[in-house]
Amino acid sequence: MIVSIAQFKSELGKVDENFSTAARLIEAAHSSDVILLPELWSTGYYPMPVETFADIDGLRTIEFLCTAAKRFNVNIIGGSVIVESGRKIFNRCHVVNRRGEVIAAYDKTHLFSFAGEDKVFSAGDKVSVVTLDGVRSGVAICYDLRFPEFIRNIALAGAEIIFIPAAWSLKRLTPRQVLTKARAIENQAFVVFANSSGLSEVVNPRGEVIALSGRDEELLSAEISLDERTEVIATMNLLADRNLSVDA
Repeated sequence: MIVSIAQFKSELGKVDENFSTAARLIEAAHSSDVILLPELWSTGYYPMPVETFADIDGLRTIEFLCTAAKRFNVNIIGGSVIVESGRKIFNRCHVVNRRGEVIAAYDKTHLFSFAGEDKVFSAGDKVSVVTLDGVRSGVAICYDLRFPEFIRNIALAGAEIIFIPAAWSLKRLTPRQVLTKARAIENQAFVVFANSSGLSEVVNPRGEVIALSGRDEELLSAEISLDERTEVIATMNLLADRNLSVDA
């Protein structure tokens, strides 16, 4: 499976310009199997008041992603956008298959209180794992990465690859680099991390970075071989070896 990260830093609040950038990068990556966009790519992170910039029920985003996926015959994990639904605001990721069908919509579960996300967004309450070209693929968004029990639930739901759109400040680069490796190692899954601020990466189940971007706009591509994951699990099956008999 060829995965591509469409890394770009959105213009804050300039929705039309950001859609144009995303369209250009998706077209450039059309030969990939899966394209991943960053967090809040359509608005930047994040303009206030958010309701002014919210995509009502995600309709514009859905039409855009579905049209592109069908046109280029590619799976798209649509980063995330500000969505207003049922009088609530969500940080939502839409997953679209090659046929241009929305097969999942994941709302960010862990809201970054330091940046006031908990004051403006409603939290999601479910794990999202879908099948793309026969590969079980999970979705988390940015701050979710810091919560090992949440990522573990994605792995327990069968995810072989965990896709993470983000707008992660490079001021906190060191913990992020540790966490992507740790989540990959402990869950024996590939981690594909798309960061609007740069230094996106793809990490294999051994915790090795197999692709790393620079800091500017870039298409970062990597070939993922699930045989590698099978080999890792064959030597040490962490999920099977868990001992759940210990009291908390």
